[in-house]
Amino acid sequence: MLDRIEVVQGDITQQQVEAIVNAANNSLLGGGGVDGAIHQVAGPELLEECRKLKGCPTGEAKMTRGYRLPAKWVIHTVGPVWRGGNYKEDEYLAQCYQSCFALIEKHQLKTVAFPSISTGAYRFPLERATRIAVAETVNFLKGNNFVEKIVFVCFNIRVYDCYVNELKSIQKVYNIGNGNNTLCPYT
Repeated sequence: MLDRIEVVQGDITQQQVEAIVNAANNSLLGGGGVDGAIHQVAGPELLEECRKLKGCPTGEAKMTRGYRLPAKWVIHTVGPVWRGGNYKEDEYLAQCYQSCFALIEKHQLKTVAFPSISTGAYRFPLERATRIAVAETVNFLKGNNFVEKIVFVCFNIRVYDCYVNELKSIQKVYNIGNGNNTLCPYT
């Protein structure tokens, strides 16, 4: 199961996967960070389709076409804004992943790339968000065999290192590997 998880540092808009996940705002009409980059590369058709969706509540996800992106699909999810941890932020972030995985399952997508949801402008603590992301992904992969690869696309080395370290700790819990291979193909 963990051999289907990959961590890369790079640009999510350039990933060669069936779908990428957009860390969107509630309007789905573009914004900064990952959201703005995805809208810019996908082109104005993405904005037009997003307008028809009439927004998205925090913790939920909606899917559109990818237009000019290499990915055929974009799964838009709205993560929580960090407000100290007492406003169900962990639950909302877990729901983001669960909502995305429900769409992945519904559409039988085999390869999907995720950004680090809510850790940019929404200020969710990186280590905490990474634990949730990895736990939800492992839970999902335990229950299906059709997904070939989940890629965590990290925008900088700090995020990359955090995901790698979390996956290494999960590897120890599951006692996976024989010492001659790595947990995932880090590139």
